[in-house]
This record gives sequence, C-alpha cells and structure tokens, in this order.
Amino acid sequence: MPSLSLSDEERRTLIDAAHRLADVARRETLAHFRSAALSVESKGASGFDPVTEADRAAELAMRALLAELRPDDAIFGEEFGRRDGTSGLTWVLDPIDGTRAYMSGTPTWGVLIAVSDPSGPVLGVIDQPYIGERFIGGLGLAELSGPAGQRALRARPPRPLSEAVLFTTFPEVGTPEEGAAFRRVAAEARLTRYGMDCYAYALLAAGQIDLVIEAGLSAYDIQAPIAVIEAAGGIVTDWQGGPAHAGGRVIAAANAQVHAEALRALAG
Repeated sequence: MPSLSLSDEERRTLIDAAHRLADVARRETLAHFRSAALSVESKGASGFDPVTEADRAAELAMRALLAELRPDDAIFGEEFGRRDGTSGLTWVLDPIDGTRAYMSGTPTWGVLIAVSDPSGPVLGVIDQPYIGERFIGGLGLAELSGPAGQRALRARPPRPLSEAVLFTTFPEVGTPEEGAAFRRVAAEARLTRYGMDCYAYALLAAGQIDLVIEAGLSAYDIQAPIAVIEAAGGIVTDWQGGPAHAGGRVIAAANAQVHAEALRALAG
C-alpha cells in the first residue's frame, strides 16, 4: 500500500504521465526494432550483457519528458542511474526489459515504468510496443489495452501447483542452488516455459499463467510488474515471502494458494 497520501487529481496526473512516458518509449524503441543497423554493445565485464542504442534513446526520452512533467520526482533508470527528487516519488524505468529478445527480433521484450513511494511501487506499466499491448496497474487501475480492445486485468483463480503454468526467462535461473530450487517447482507444475522476459508477468496479470520465478533481478526489472500483478489480484514476493521491490529472487503468483505451494517447493 502507498505510504504517501495522494489526491484524486495527483493520481490522475501520475497515470497520465505514465501513459505519456510509455508513448515516447514506444516511439524510440520501434524506430530501431528489427533494424539491420541496430547498434548493440555489451555492458558486462564478463559475459554478454547487451545494451542497444534503443535502450538509451528510450530512457533519455522518458527522462526528458519527466523533467518537463514531473521535475520534483526522483528517477531510477537502468541505463542512466539515479536523479534525486523532493516529492517522495520515484520513477523506476527499464527502457527495454529483454534486450536479448529485442536484438533478436522477438516481441517478448517490453518497456517497464513504475512510480514508487518509500514503501514500494504504487503504479506500474508493462508496455509491448510492437504488439501494441499496454498493461497498467495501481492507483485504482488494472487494465489491458491493445489491438483487441480494452479489458480489466484479473489473475487466475486458485488451482493446485500440479495444474499450474510456470515461466522464467533463463533455464539456469541463477546460481546452481537457485536453479535447483526452481527445478523443484517445475517438477510439480503442469507446464514450464522459458524466455518471456517481462511479458511473462503481463501474462500472469492477464490470467493466462500462474507463476513466474526468477533470480538476480534489479529493482527496475520488477517494480512495474509488482504494481500490475498486485492490481490484478496476484502476489509478488521474494523467495521467503517478503517484499520484492528491491529485486533479487522473485516469485510472482496468481493467488495465495499457488504462491504458498511454490514457496514450499522452493524451500525444499
């Protein structure tokens, strides 16, 4: 729950700003998507950690718009770090979540935008520009809009883990220990799928799947999904059932029943 008191006007202003940020990020990311001239670099000192010109252009465009619309708010972005603010609110930006998917031409990447107060995210957007789907949750909203129209987001009702659909991005999940814990859950689930990046969280909020389990996340990877999933009636915690907005090991679940079963399997 938000720790700051927001008026109805402030809520409307924040929601409008979030949509406008997603719009400018759509423009910048689509300008480079599936382009033969796309420039890709690696940020990793060891291993491949890609960043593209589209990542940087989208975050810069969002930052420029925030300087105009919300100059008193703080910003925390993946590519350009932190900017302090005085309002008590922070915009948490991941201009392309799923850069490996983006550079490969697959439409499972997305733009993540969250507004957080000191207690965590209060509003989140998961936007998939190429498909044209936008998932928004928090401050009274739980909504999907796209080519098929607009509808409310609602996570799946309870079902046993043995009937659940489980997603993660990387098959190895994280460390060998974390991978072993994930495989304990996967062994009990009906279906396990890989490689969906932030779109997996969107599908959970839309009622298509039951679980997403990941490790090694940053705050900008998970704060927007937390707001969207919680608005849809789901649950997002760390692997011990505590707050997940700082990142790390994260489990997102459609409901309390499957969340509890998956936590049990993770713990061994």
